[in-house]
Amino acid sequence: MKKHLLYSLIAVLSITSSYSQKPKTPSSAQIYESIQKLNFLGSVLYVAAHPDDENTRLISYLSNHVKARTAYLSLTRGDGGQNLIGPEIRELLGVIRTQELLAARRVDGGEQIFTRANDFGYSKHPDETLEIWNKNQVLSDVVLAIRQFKPDIIINRFDHRSPGTTHGHHTASAMLSMEAFNLVNNKSAFPEQLKQTSVWKPQRLFFNTSWWFYGSKSKFDAADKSNMLSFDIGTYYPLKGMSNNELAALASSQHLCQGFGRLAQRGTQTEYIEFLKGEPLTDNHDIFSGIETSWNRIKGGKKIGAILNKIEANFNFKEPSTHITKLVEAYQLLQKVENQHWRNKKSEELKAIIQMCAGLYLEASATTNWATQNDNVKLNLEVLNRSKTPISLISINNSNNVTISKNIHLKNNVKYNFKEAIKIPTNTKPTTPYWLNEKGTLGMYKVDDMGIIGKPETPRTFNINFNVLINKTLITFTKPVIQRFSKPDKGELYRPFEIIPEASAKITEQVIILDNNEQRNITVVVKAGRDNLKGSVEINHPSNWNIRPKSQEIAIAHKNEEQTFTFTVTPPKTQSEAYINPVIHIGNSNYSKMLIGIDYDHIPYQTVLLPSESKIVRLDIKKRGKNIAYIQGAGDVVPESLEQIGYHISLISPEDINPEMLSKFDAVVVGIRAYNILEALNFKQQQLFNFVANGGNMVVQYNTNRRIKVDNIAPYNLTLSRDRVTNENAEVRFLNPTHEVLNAPNKITQNDFKGWTQERGLYFPESWDKAFTPILSMNDKGETAKDGSLLIAKHGKGYYVYTGLSFFREFPAGVSGAYRLFANILSLGKNDAIKNSKLND
Repeated sequence: MKKHLLYSLIAVLSITSSYSQKPKTPSSAQIYESIQKLNFLGSVLYVAAHPDDENTRLISYLSNHVKARTAYLSLTRGDGGQNLIGPEIRELLGVIRTQELLAARRVDGGEQIFTRANDFGYSKHPDETLEIWNKNQVLSDVVLAIRQFKPDIIINRFDHRSPGTTHGHHTASAMLSMEAFNLVNNKSAFPEQLKQTSVWKPQRLFFNTSWWFYGSKSKFDAADKSNMLSFDIGTYYPLKGMSNNELAALASSQHLCQGFGRLAQRGTQTEYIEFLKGEPLTDNHDIFSGIETSWNRIKGGKKIGAILNKIEANFNFKEPSTHITKLVEAYQLLQKVENQHWRNKKSEELKAIIQMCAGLYLEASATTNWATQNDNVKLNLEVLNRSKTPISLISINNSNNVTISKNIHLKNNVKYNFKEAIKIPTNTKPTTPYWLNEKGTLGMYKVDDMGIIGKPETPRTFNINFNVLINKTLITFTKPVIQRFSKPDKGELYRPFEIIPEASAKITEQVIILDNNEQRNITVVVKAGRDNLKGSVEINHPSNWNIRPKSQEIAIAHKNEEQTFTFTVTPPKTQSEAYINPVIHIGNSNYSKMLIGIDYDHIPYQTVLLPSESKIVRLDIKKRGKNIAYIQGAGDVVPESLEQIGYHISLISPEDINPEMLSKFDAVVVGIRAYNILEALNFKQQQLFNFVANGGNMVVQYNTNRRIKVDNIAPYNLTLSRDRVTNENAEVRFLNPTHEVLNAPNKITQNDFKGWTQERGLYFPESWDKAFTPILSMNDKGETAKDGSLLIAKHGKGYYVYTGLSFFREFPAGVSGAYRLFANILSLGKNDAIKNSKLND
């Protein structure tokens, strides 16, 4: 995760600010590129469904070569994907993937927009997608994004004409974009939006096609391309010292949780876009043909353009500060422009360029990255003018609307530090991803505030305005409050400044499985957001569960410290499922949310508040065999889940596998996608197969059918496919109802397939050796039966099992039937009472 060279490159590739990134220190070449973009008044919106759907090559080309303002509209935040770098799934995965998109945009120079659509998992048809999403709301969000961004050009990643041939979300994104193109200039369409934005008329809509959509390169080569534009997106940027494709690879490689880290590419490469609707092209080599993209586009822009074009033509790379006077003059003229959209956008760009040319360093660093209501937070303000241009700091405004007069002439390269403080108001809301504030539906996030719909992050609450006088012109630079600190092993670090509640709590296990009637202790951890926290904590629970004591006293002396409480749970005597949640009472206030930190090196630290709720299950379950070896793959919580029901789990690495070590275990379980990411397993497969032949069980969970790292995934022929069943309620048919796995030690019935979440399973095998016995059959509506979700083969004295069932999703959701079925899989061959009976036929 610590790719320091990569991140040092990223830090200098964009002037776009990030709340927690180290402030940019741009070179003269980057200032010059910013001026080039300043002088281009044209915009492109790229539309697709998920994080990592975007074509970073084309986004980078449009942003860095064409110099257009370019944004990616991702309809979802990717919550339904898998996570290759950690255990986070669903909402928390969506937070990670949001930040990975922002990291990618910081590299390729684009911007990022979203809708409220929730990635509920794989969908096979856009009709299903638009039924689970609220089509009207998502369409409204697409229209809003276009009206706010005001693109001249819209490019769809996917083909609206091919429903059912790819992910339903993909096709739906293109269909909604096509529909929105016709609505955005219609005042009667979503008129409530016009209170804060205006109608807009994009000029053209394209589809970013390629040979993939035609089925083969030969078919694409033979296709009629008269309606297409092509670009050589392999262009080299001397100012950057890299090609567009190298830049795009860096951007794409930010999607680490999806395994998108890739090698850079160099050389000529052609990209195609197909014209769909809008104003006909006057030049098939220019996407903006017939569209005015110079300063002449806006009234009053001619004089501005004359100044800025001259600066671009005669840019002083040795002393960029020599241009400040003319840049300020252009800024003054720009404030008189009537076109609010371009005035606002270009003013921000121009202010950033003035700051860069002056080497003007402005920072507001708090002594902590967390504070709570009523806190007084100390700030260190740093101001530094690294040019010979006369600049004065007139005043500072903080988020409490307090103006602090300074009137200081900033001498060249003399650092000025000021100690200030801000008071956190009582009504300040905690910082958390805004789309998670309220409970949504399977297909939609609930966000009612139109002012934030579509934004990638929750807007910062606390900022400092530095009011600076340059050439008799007052310019305000706004900087978010951050925390700057250092660690001996990492150096200088930055974190966003967040507001947290004065108390938060979590039950240490989100799913608690009790497999008998015995009492069990559960742990509640209370975290203090302020000093001297006193109150009480209790657990809300259903009446048929008994939890003691009823309440416990909280006494925490210092902020950020935690206090741990143990409660004893007595389950009901029969199988039961319930939800419990801790409640903290502090004075007249109650708190019932948990505070989660997401900390990876490639994205900013994330603070997330979610309802603190745990599912508790009294499970009727029997098991045979206790000692399980687990080979971790792409990341899941299956080991922890199995420990909950009494298994002894040992995490093993491929390098440690040997016959003596394996002999200690009853079964080996291979984690999800392990064969996609662990090359070392290729040298250990035969030892694992020998373990099975000697009487052990081997359970392999799903792998994708591409990029398999082993020669033989099973001791017999087994071919993976992309078959999946996405309907979590799809009928499950028992192909071999007398098989041991459906009968012992737990009797599996249709009830065990109720309450599954997101899907039945994925990447089922499509063909297999006759040594395998298929156990289950299932399919989505209108499709043929899929019989490869659970395959069992006797191999020597033991059993080899391959399963595409999504146990990795069902265990964290506390699905009882999934636990019972997995226990039966691990128990194969160990059910003495039925050995050699007809159940094994």
